[in-house]
Amino acid sequence: MAHGGQLATAVATAHGIETMFTLSGGHVFPLYDGAVKGEPPMRILDVRHEQTAVFAAEATAKLTRTPGLAVLTAGPGVTNGMSALTTAHFNGSPLLVLGGRAANTGWGRGALQELDHPPMLAPVTKHAGTVGSVEAIPGAVDAALRLAATPHRGPVFLDVPIDVLFSHTEVDLPRITPREPVMPDPEGVDRVARALAAASRPVLVLGSDVWTNRAEDAARRAAEAMGLPVIANGMGRGVLPAGHPLLVTRARSRAFREADLVIVVGAPLDFRLGYGNFAAVCQLTDAPGQFAAHVELAASASGDLTLVLDGLAAAWRPASYAEWVAELRQTADAAVAADAEELGSDADPVHPARIYGELIRRLSDDTVIIGDGGDFVSFAGRFVEPRRPGCWLDPGPYGCLGTGLGYAIGARIARPDAPVVLLLGDGAAGFSLMDVDTLVRHRLPVVIIVGNNGIWALEKHPMRFLYGYDVAADLAPMTRYDEVVRALGGAGELVTAPGQLGPAIERALDAGVPYLVNVVTDPAVAYPRTTMGL
Repeated sequence: MAHGGQLATAVATAHGIETMFTLSGGHVFPLYDGAVKGEPPMRILDVRHEQTAVFAAEATAKLTRTPGLAVLTAGPGVTNGMSALTTAHFNGSPLLVLGGRAANTGWGRGALQELDHPPMLAPVTKHAGTVGSVEAIPGAVDAALRLAATPHRGPVFLDVPIDVLFSHTEVDLPRITPREPVMPDPEGVDRVARALAAASRPVLVLGSDVWTNRAEDAARRAAEAMGLPVIANGMGRGVLPAGHPLLVTRARSRAFREADLVIVVGAPLDFRLGYGNFAAVCQLTDAPGQFAAHVELAASASGDLTLVLDGLAAAWRPASYAEWVAELRQTADAAVAADAEELGSDADPVHPARIYGELIRRLSDDTVIIGDGGDFVSFAGRFVEPRRPGCWLDPGPYGCLGTGLGYAIGARIARPDAPVVLLLGDGAAGFSLMDVDTLVRHRLPVVIIVGNNGIWALEKHPMRFLYGYDVAADLAPMTRYDEVVRALGGAGELVTAPGQLGPAIERALDAGVPYLVNVVTDPAVAYPRTTMGL
């Protein structure tokens, strides 16, 4: 005999979920009681904004590759989490969000926070529904977690009326069984192999789903067996470690321009990949619904990505791309060499690239690097190359600012022994910096580096280019974000000169507490982008 909250948390625990991310709300008290009294108990990590709870749950899902869990109270608790849920939708992150809901008894009378959530969330979830009875809770939660973890992965939302959560019943819990891998269509894999056989300048793009599908080893095997030049995208970064001879991400412009075939694995053909406008493109996905509809594919295959990639390598007709790889390697090496001046810049005000020049040399192989921002984090995407897979988190194609603190919290939980470094634009800091309080209360040390140029650089510079002036693009100069962190119980310091950077970063890495390095950078320096993604 158990109440609804106990039933929901027991099923979540059986699926391997160890942490519930939440912000306290009366509609979901039984879920907290279920977590506290569970066998074993489930950790409850409470935050200062509901979007942070969902972002933290998504980060654990990304890094552990098991579904994350966020619990949001009714009404504004759920709506506050919608941008984070949408981010998880675009990222294909397995996630269950359990929402509170006004009681079934008396529905429609205007109870506190009475809102029908599922219609709003249906477009950005794999399923959004209401659990109507306490007896239905175990089956509904089990089905939701299975759906979230089934390729193509994504978030699922369930709300449960408060009277249902408080109700008791005696039911058998579902039996949790492992999911069988989806076998790819051999003919699809063969068509991709034939397209590759006809190419002389192919490129292999590895995207986030390579990591999410646990196919990183297969991707490296395939790239090395076939000798293909590789460009990393999203959480595909690190599948080939920094310095690998086949990794030519820094030559991506030339590679995409001159390639006669681009094979994209585990990534959508969105703005980050020029919408797939290549000479020819093949797409390998974890589910048929992920194939691009806006471009004609030369060939495609879907299924378990380890099986797809191993199948492609087996079907590949041996050929040599050594000359093509050497050309791209030369271009990539030249780009890296050209970075040296900016990475070592002694300019005053600080050039944002100098931050990365100091940071990169101090990163360990297992450091989890998180980007949350526009212009400042664009530099991170250019300069920071992870040495292992599963060590890079960014907002993904939805481009939602405010992911940073939630991702940092989730990363600290998922990787308790690894350093966590959050790269935060000063604009992005305004979305979630209060959740440093969460880091402090739960004793989660994180290094936060703020690129503080006092502007919305991603908007200010293009607007001035278009109109000759800008509006709504300025922030207060030299805002003391480090003092905000100190006021919340962490530590930090202000950096205004390039020579101060290295020692400040070392102090942050050694601090053992949330530590913010607030770097005042030159607002005149804009990231040299070629597209705004529009």
